[in-house]
Amino acid sequence: MTIRRLTPTPRAVDWGLFGAVATLLATGVATIFAGIPSSAWIIDLHALSGVVLTLLLPVKLRRVFHRVAPSRLTGTRVLSVGLAAVTLGALGTGVWWIFGGTLDLGPWGLFHLHVALGLLVPPLLLVHLRARFYSPAQATCGGRRDVLRYAGLVTAGALLWRVQGPVNDALDTAGADRRYTGSREEGTDDGNRFPVTSWVADDPDPVDAADWSLSVAGRVAHEASYVAGDLSPDATESAVLDCTSGWYSGHEWQGVRVGDLLDAADPDDAAAWVQFRSITGYRWSLPLSEARDAVLATHVDGERLAHGHGYPLRLVAPGRRGFQWVKWVESVRVSKRRELGEWLAIFVSGL
Repeated sequence: MTIRRLTPTPRAVDWGLFGAVATLLATGVATIFAGIPSSAWIIDLHALSGVVLTLLLPVKLRRVFHRVAPSRLTGTRVLSVGLAAVTLGALGTGVWWIFGGTLDLGPWGLFHLHVALGLLVPPLLLVHLRARFYSPAQATCGGRRDVLRYAGLVTAGALLWRVQGPVNDALDTAGADRRYTGSREEGTDDGNRFPVTSWVADDPDPVDAADWSLSVAGRVAHEASYVAGDLSPDATESAVLDCTSGWYSGHEWQGVRVGDLLDAADPDDAAAWVQFRSITGYRWSLPLSEARDAVLATHVDGERLAHGHGYPLRLVAPGRRGFQWVKWVESVRVSKRRELGEWLAIFVSGL
């Protein structure tokens, strides 16, 4: 009886589940870009929504469990069972990751499985809702009691999320050594010995420095082209590479300050963006003021960059996530507006 009194009404539970999934999807996408400590709230909100979903899902499953008896199964209910299984899988892999779990899936791992299952939930939920949707106006709710119950759920979720840190520390799990983004440390200060990962399909053959050059063009007074011998690694930058694959690695990067290249090229007054383009067609832009402080690295911790890490040049953009650190850079282009096509290019480059 006590548990029932603390549980929101059935319709409020359904809308709570929908809200939790929507928040998880939005914050999950946003975490891809959360590269500075001030954006840590996005990761916290993602985790809190996951805890709330974990608390609500058993209530929902307990209410509908009798409908999945073999004699009562329909196509719609089979889909609903699949939705429940995928949701539990996404939640389970997320919790497993938080407490230091690992899983070898060839080029992928536990974190990738969590993301894949999480991305499957929204489309399955939308199909599920086609047969079962009702508006909030049709819902029978408990008014102020439901508001108080949800406040209790969110508070409980926040407490559970905060408790996982001390639990990880006490158990000395791999999950204890996580950055605020959730990434785990691998290969810090150890030269090229950190993971080699590429976004989507970027996997070019090793670059022959004798045939390579870097162009600086666009809205500049003096376009230029540099060969490998022209680029002295005079600039250093200590920065953390935080990959969306679930790992981070801190290094001292040596190379050419982008601001020095821009000063030599002399951008015009309309210049606002700087695009860095890879030999694969992959490209990403930074605002001009931010780009000036970035480095095009030739070395890491005193070692020449390995091919897998972007030799001959890799963009080092402190505060940005790893997929924005363009590898195998061959072009720096200054523009007035950001190229919208680069959002498509990051998914098809290398293909």
